Amino acid sequence: MLPVISEEVATTAFNEIFEDMPAWRKKMIHYIKDENPEINTAIIEAANKTNLDPKAVALGAYMTYLLIELAAKENDAMMNYTD
Repeated sequence: MLPVISEEVATTAFNEIFEDMPAWRKKMIHYIKDENPEINTAIIEAANKTNLDPKAVALGAYMTYLLIELAAKENDAMMNYTD
């Protein structure tokens, strides 16, 4: 099951992404290439096999990856919270 993406997670991600979107996208290419090469390959293949702008397709995929990753970390932190 995918984690719930809170408003705080979305705001954090969007602030990071849209500060300098081209630079962020390039950073994510390298990050996901190291972190999860299979996902990176799938994103690149999808971006190249559509009639859509490949950069826009990749941006959406990388943004979704970041949102899920941040939400998972937030959920893990809540599950492991101790007083």
